[in-house]
Amino acid sequence: MLRQRSIIPGFSLTMGFSLTYLGLLVLIPLSMVFLKSSQLSGAEICRILFSPRALAAYQLSFGASLIAAGVNSVFGFLVAWVLVRYSFPLKSLVDALVDLPIALPTAVAGISLTTLYSPNGWIGSTLAQWGIQGSYSRLGVVIALTFIGLPFVVRTIQPVLKDADPEVEEAALCLGASRWQTFLKVLLPSLVPATLTGFALAFARALGEYGSVVFISGNMPMTTEIVPLLIMTKLEEYDYPSATALAAFMLCVSFLLLFVINSLQWWSQRHRKKLS
Repeated sequence: MLRQRSIIPGFSLTMGFSLTYLGLLVLIPLSMVFLKSSQLSGAEICRILFSPRALAAYQLSFGASLIAAGVNSVFGFLVAWVLVRYSFPLKSLVDALVDLPIALPTAVAGISLTTLYSPNGWIGSTLAQWGIQGSYSRLGVVIALTFIGLPFVVRTIQPVLKDADPEVEEAALCLGASRWQTFLKVLLPSLVPATLTGFALAFARALGEYGSVVFISGNMPMTTEIVPLLIMTKLEEYDYPSATALAAFMLCVSFLLLFVINSLQWWSQRHRKKLS
């Protein structure tokens, strides 16, 4: 049986360039992390990964990322809903501002948030009256991670909302369903996969964030030190084995998150096809 030829030529050439580009920029550099970590014994790796300082950094990084992704899932859903379902003045400007955390340098975001939530800042002074510390605390880490993760939720839910067929909602209303019942039983099931995907993307983005957090957290070991900062600290101390072991662990977590995100996207596409 003859292999069917593609209408667009150049598959072999473009595939070769793609694999070479991917290997040079992604696979080879990342493999060096595992290669360097393989020089350590199992006992040394366990000592590094499960040291009290590392466990405290894991707790803060994963915990703050989960909280930030959960907050973004709720408010990102609301922002996407408003942008799709309503028309109002300066809507294009608001839509563009959603992407600002992605375009803004993380260091600038960190300095801005630190100034805003410091005890002398606009919001920080109000929080201080209630005994709440914004900057240089774990709350500051959550604030920074929420700031950088919002666009991922909004941009994941927004196209699904745009593709939703309004005739289905109108049919539910004509059959006697209330607006709340229409939202819960007709619209929400189609938005759950997109919301979960946005949550996973925001969580993955927050887990690897460094620039914005390093300013607002205060960088106190065992208290406000995140895993990326701990890796940088090990590198500055010339403790390369510990840095590579921690980096390899976070790299494995990143691969796992990518697998989850791709599975959610596949499930979302399959779910949307069933509904259509």
